[in-house]
Amino acid sequence: MTILDFPNTGFAGHVAIDRRGVAAVALHDELWRITRTDGEVLGYVERSTTPAGHRFVAKRMLQRQRRFLPIGEFWTMDDALDCFRF
Repeated sequence: MTILDFPNTGFAGHVAIDRRGVAAVALHDELWRITRTDGEVLGYVERSTTPAGHRFVAKRMLQRQRRFLPIGEFWTMDDALDCFRF
């Protein structure tokens, strides 16, 4: 289990979302770190812009393999967060 404990850096919008047992911490405008409420890192959500609008790509962190596994591409941040609950 990886738990990251960073002091609040004053980044605007530091904690973006905290719901349903997961929290999303904004690292910058296009990237959020997804954690459990106890601090365990689950993965990341990256936003990209397409001609049809914003897309949110969810990536699960596989700690033992030291890589990320794309688990879905979604039209809303809520949908991307939902896949981390399971």
